[in-house]
Amino acid sequence: MNKIKKVYIMTDLEGVAGVLDFENWCSPSSRYYELAKEFLTMEVNSCIEGLFEAGVEEITVLDGHGPGGINVKLLDPRVKLQRGWPRKFADFFIDSSYDAVVWVGQHAKAGSEYAHLPHTQSFKYIDLSVNGVSIGEFGQAAMCASELGIRAIFGSGDNAFTIEAKNLVPGIETVAVKWGLTSGKGDECTYEEYAKRNIGAIHLHPEKARELIKSGAFRAVKRAEKEDFGIIPLKPPFERIAIFRPDAQNPTKTISIETHPESVIELFNLPFNPRPFE
Repeated sequence: MNKIKKVYIMTDLEGVAGVLDFENWCSPSSRYYELAKEFLTMEVNSCIEGLFEAGVEEITVLDGHGPGGINVKLLDPRVKLQRGWPRKFADFFIDSSYDAVVWVGQHAKAGSEYAHLPHTQSFKYIDLSVNGVSIGEFGQAAMCASELGIRAIFGSGDNAFTIEAKNLVPGIETVAVKWGLTSGKGDECTYEEYAKRNIGAIHLHPEKARELIKSGAFRAVKRAEKEDFGIIPLKPPFERIAIFRPDAQNPTKTISIETHPESVIELFNLPFNPRPFE
């Protein structure tokens, strides 16, 4: 296998150890928002340390949390930071010059059992699937990366996310930093109900989480240079099915189905066209 020299780190906030709920931690109006950003940034720095120690030469970090999740002042100065999305979500954020992509602070997809703060883009989704495979934010990015030949080699977040990642990308190195306590999928919930549903969790201490992330990132690089993993087999044509929860404006479930004959990236670029779910 080739050396892993250039790596892209995708980040989110809800999968970080010590980020306890959405209301108090994950938005600019939250009481502990700045502390949550610090926790994420320190986890990212630990990942960076592990990657560099394993021989990586260049790293770009994407601040992928909606209102922002990285404390720029605390971020390792050796890396580049990207903030802001491309013209479309799946124009994707990286090109084939990268050898691998990793995730820090990732949460599980909507409907995940025993997950902490699971959702897909927002709490609006019941499920999102491509060719019958249920995916979340991780899966969308990992599929796009696979189309470009970029390997998904590492991810940290809640335990339900690590299960999701291993099921989609066999061989991927993962680190769990917290464990959700809520059983069931919650498909019966409205948007408002689901946003408050999956709050209970057991967390590692942030310092312990960082130790595990550093060593996990290091292992991922070393394994990827010897083992063949990290690419999701993709077989066109592609069909995307999204099922959305009812909310205050839309009292019933809706469904949106789109197809593309060749590209999963272009499939994700297609707009949604929701209609009543039957």
